[in-house]
Order: sequence, then structure tokens, then C-alpha cells
Amino acid sequence: MPNIKSAIKRVSVSEKKAAANKSKKSAIRTTVKKAKADIAAGENLDATIKSTQKALDQAAAKGHMSKNAASRTKSRLAKAANAAKA
Repeated sequence: MPNIKSAIKRVSVSEKKAAANKSKKSAIRTTVKKAKADIAAGENLDATIKSTQKALDQAAAKGHMSKNAASRTKSRLAKAANAAKA
């Protein structure tokens, strides 16, 4: 445990930010899993894809995932949705 006041604060802030980031990443994963389940079931395809893509874009903008990872995930979801429609 640090003894210096600024180091103590830094540890506290780091723990809070880590918890927030973990929560947000978990929410993103949950959204993607729900989208995949909806695609497999073939229900609410357009609304599901639109909301999931928005969440992925926001996550990439905030730095919770890279832009390439968000783009790749969106592409895979769109491809699966198009296959489910056909």
C-alpha cells in the first residue's frame, strides 16, 4: 500500500476506473450475445442489428474496444443477419 497521499489517490482512482471499464466491456459482450441469439432465432433482426451496431460504435469511440474489433464484430453480425433473412 502506498504511503504518499497522491499515490493513495491514484490507486483509488485506478480501481474505480478498472471496475467501470470491466462493467462496460461486459455489457458490450452481453449485447453481442443477445444479438447473436436473436439472429439465430430470426426475430427483430433490423432493430437488434441497429442497436448492437450503435453500442459497438460507442464502445469504440470511448476506447473500450478498438475500432477494428468493433468493425469486425459489426460485419460478422450483419453477415449472419443477412444469411438469416435469406
